[in-house]
Amino acid sequence: MDRTRVLVVDDHADLRSSLKELLELLGYEVETARDGAAALALQDAKAVAIVITDIFMPGTEGMETIAKFKDRWPKVRVIAMSGGGEVAKKSYLQDALHIGADAILTKPFTLQTLRNALSPGEMID
Repeated sequence: MDRTRVLVVDDHADLRSSLKELLELLGYEVETARDGAAALALQDAKAVAIVITDIFMPGTEGMETIAKFKDRWPKVRVIAMSGGGEVAKKSYLQDALHIGADAILTKPFTLQTLRNALSPGEMID
């Protein structure tokens, strides 16, 4: 049975590792990337069905990553996440929805919120 492939994009190695382990426990096949440029290169090499990307990263940041994924691979489900200050979370995550994100996650998020975001249909936390 093929498992759904997920790509976690975040500049914090600990978060990438934790999310990878959690998603694997949920039955997903998981790849990770430290920024948007690495994520785009990985998608060219090993296509994924879902991308979970941080908004604030050095290099190719989250908004650019979302826009490029939606432009090049419109069927890929993109989930934006951010743990920036309260105003930033609301503003930037709403902007992420406007440029094509399918769902958003406010860090920290619960397991149920993550599951909801992974499923079709929009989940706003």
